[in-house]
Amino acid sequence: MTKTLTTLNLPAPVRKEAPRQTQWTEACSVFPIYLALAKQLEIEIPFPVGKRTLPEKPDIDLFSQVQSWLDSMDQQVMVHQLRHLLQMTTLNASESGLRALIQRHWRKALKNKTDRDKVDFLLVQYFALCAPPKIYHKQIEIADVAQVMQPVLGDVDTKALAWAEPLDKMIGALRGLRSLREILKTDFIEQGRKIKESIAGAFYEPPAMVAFIRFNFLLRRTLIELMHADLIAIRGGLSQLDAAAVRIIDCHHCGLSSAEPLAKVKEMADEWKQPFQREYTERTVSQAFEKLLGLRTDVEHALERIAGKAMENLSGAPASPRVAAPSAAQRTNDRPAAIGQPLVEPAAAIDFETCMEQIWEQLIATPPSKGRSMTTVKIGGARILMSSWEVAAFVSENDVTAEDLRRAVVARAMVTSALESAKETGNATSLDRALQVARVEVTRLQERVDIAKQTKDTEAAVNLGISTKRLLSALDEGEKL
Repeated sequence: MTKTLTTLNLPAPVRKEAPRQTQWTEACSVFPIYLALAKQLEIEIPFPVGKRTLPEKPDIDLFSQVQSWLDSMDQQVMVHQLRHLLQMTTLNASESGLRALIQRHWRKALKNKTDRDKVDFLLVQYFALCAPPKIYHKQIEIADVAQVMQPVLGDVDTKALAWAEPLDKMIGALRGLRSLREILKTDFIEQGRKIKESIAGAFYEPPAMVAFIRFNFLLRRTLIELMHADLIAIRGGLSQLDAAAVRIIDCHHCGLSSAEPLAKVKEMADEWKQPFQREYTERTVSQAFEKLLGLRTDVEHALERIAGKAMENLSGAPASPRVAAPSAAQRTNDRPAAIGQPLVEPAAAIDFETCMEQIWEQLIATPPSKGRSMTTVKIGGARILMSSWEVAAFVSENDVTAEDLRRAVVARAMVTSALESAKETGNATSLDRALQVARVEVTRLQERVDIAKQTKDTEAAVNLGISTKRLLSALDEGEKL
């Protein structure tokens, strides 16, 4: 493929139609996903319940009926609806289903913007599902993406494309961003969209798709990391307000009233969802994150007010609330910053990744013997007992449940290690930060257990439930210190 924009501005390439049996196999793979979409969107399903299990070989009428219905669903389902379904159910954990969805949209002779956006989204989902666990915690290179995507795209030439240079520059800039506020000042989402449009049909060439998978995944990963840093700060601040017997706070920065019950605000923070379930544009993502940042500002202002009152009570004279704590604007630019703490970059976010790496390294260096029910790893001055399914999540499994289990173990290890350090040194600063991380993870894990129960994934529900209880036990012990 040539590297000039003049040649790249071509219609989407027409892909050769697959043999009928291949088309049917693909249809059987995506059929359950389309059934789930239809139920979610309340779209009529023209197949009786008893005939929704497709046979290995169809007759002509059934083949045509299924293909026609799938085509009609493609016209009705928008990419944000597909994103919401896959991200909230176990359908996202099917490699063959995702691959079939990609092939279905990629192989269309005539593709529109919606098809492109679906392919773009599904490629990233496939990469996130199939990438080796350790790749999540490194600076991903183009060759890494090409290797993971080989089952879908085949062998891909990873030589640099001239038009992809702006993507590389944006990826480089992502590494230096320290807060959501900083990333919202960029227009990375819109820039990526414009580059896609500038290369037109060449987007469907494998080298181009690999370049966009890398950019999209790293952008999404950065947004989520920064979002969690703010959520940790917000929830920590709300805990401090609750301990200070504050019951109402002013939340006008996030669009709520000037007298919101603290319990309602805590509930909102605990249930805050990623802004990727709706239409995914720069505008919708920015609006959602601005609301989150507004909530953090409101919580920080509330903390500054009680800090000021405390100073007044001690000195008997009015004190400036700004002296007691850094300004909201200052703290917002730290990633992540613990509310009410000095303007120092906390170790919580860094510790999480470091802890993850240490556990991986120990398990890889000394693989557990078969049949062993428990394995011990050492983090700082603490020894962490891991069950067989937790070990498997690090060394052999790579699905959504495995990621949840890894995070549960890391959060538990952080709390246990910080607790031992606090007992030894008398300094509980690192423990406070670890507890904030653990509280966020507990909330998320409890949601994942509920989802596993709803989808009747008994094994995942049981394993996640036990690991969550262990994290809660560590959390309780830490909070007693």
